[in-house]
Amino acid sequence: MTEPAPTRIVADADVLAADVLVGGHSRAALDRVREHSWLTLVASDPLLDDAEAVLTDLGDASLAQDWRDRIEGASERVDHPAGDHPALASAYRGGAMHLLTLDESLLSASAGAAIGGRIETSVRHPRAFATLFDAESLYRAAVGGDYPGPDRDPRE
Repeated sequence: MTEPAPTRIVADADVLAADVLVGGHSRAALDRVREHSWLTLVASDPLLDDAEAVLTDLGDASLAQDWRDRIEGASERVDHPAGDHPALASAYRGGAMHLLTLDESLLSASAGAAIGGRIETSVRHPRAFATLFDAESLYRAAVGGDYPGPDRDPRE
């Protein structure tokens, strides 16, 4: 298990698939992560398997495989026990203090209280993350020094 850090983020399978297929808030949120090399996208194989299955079902197998090849290099992998919720377990095992999801059951106040009582993770809708994410202040707190701005192209 990795120490929790605000620079570590998990995107649930629904957000990962929406980034590719829909864009919108999911893409905006993940672009914030992709454009900063000091942020880490954390994922387990079961989480990526879920997203890949959605991409295969709603897109096609070639798109899903291309995405999988790319995301494996763009994320830090974590393991968790079988049967655990892939996104929650990835956040817990990977020390991610942010979990992005479209799952209303995870976004509810009662879920937030239950999750917050067990792990140091903030569960947010991608729209909220994209809107509220302040790279400059997080950089100063987590990395130190003057914020250099985005250092990667989120489309590469």
